[in-house]
Amino acid sequence: MSTFPVHTLETAPEASKPALDGLKAAFGFLPNIVGAMSTSPVLINCLTALFQNVHKGSFSEPQIQVVLLTNAVTNASEWAIAFHTYLALQQGIPAADVEAIRGGRLPAEPKAAALSRLARTLIETRGRITEEGVEAFLASGFGKDQLLEVIAIVAASTITNYTGSVTRPIIEAPFDQHRWKAS
Repeated sequence: MSTFPVHTLETAPEASKPALDGLKAAFGFLPNIVGAMSTSPVLINCLTALFQNVHKGSFSEPQIQVVLLTNAVTNASEWAIAFHTYLALQQGIPAADVEAIRGGRLPAEPKAAALSRLARTLIETRGRITEEGVEAFLASGFGKDQLLEVIAIVAASTITNYTGSVTRPIIEAPFDQHRWKAS
């Protein structure tokens, strides 16, 4: 099995260090996935640009976490599922909704359900959403701009999900209780 380094600010390639500084400021620490990503300055810098834009968009942090957790489950990314479960609970998403998403079901809250359904559909269909899918999302009270914004969130999380699947970073202690295994 291949092993990938989990860089720190001291060991990362020079071109990755500004991105790591920004992510450390955002999270208060450097997640292992970020340390692994920093092996490629191109990858970590792409993630950072998307991350910054996604978190400045029109969705609340809980709504973003619904999409990110849905994406992690849909992509079966174990590290990302543990991490986004932790963050979703921290953002006040009801535990029953978090467990529903982790189980491949929709959350009970209608807008969260619409976001989760759209995110899962985009991934499963490789972006080939039907007109009915578009209309259902819009009927839930979101705008066309927000449908397109979900694509940016999916793109950001795909970077993390795929990196986690390739590099298999250790899940940090605070997230370990939310470990998930594909069945």
